[in-house]
Amino acid sequence: MQNWWEEQRLVRYFYYVLRSPETPSSDKMLIVAALSYLILPIDLISAKRLPVIGWIDEAFSLVYAYKKVCRYVTPEIESEVDNILERWFPEVKYELIQE
Repeated sequence: MQNWWEEQRLVRYFYYVLRSPETPSSDKMLIVAALSYLILPIDLISAKRLPVIGWIDEAFSLVYAYKKVCRYVTPEIESEVDNILERWFPEVKYELIQE
């Protein structure tokens, strides 16, 4: 569950950083371009022709976007993301009923 939770947190960070007025437009465009490179079927280095090298360029674009996003995550964004995740996916506590 912890990995899934962290993935959800990362997606929300991307969303809030892109919506933040403090994030410069040039960095927003770079983040969107890096994410688009992962999604779109166009590759600079084809993974079919050079499997390992073809995946490295996609990994590089993801790491680049992640570093850009981390630069602009504020405590307010962290708090908002935590509140949303707690509201959407509350931790369920189970108790054993003894008979």
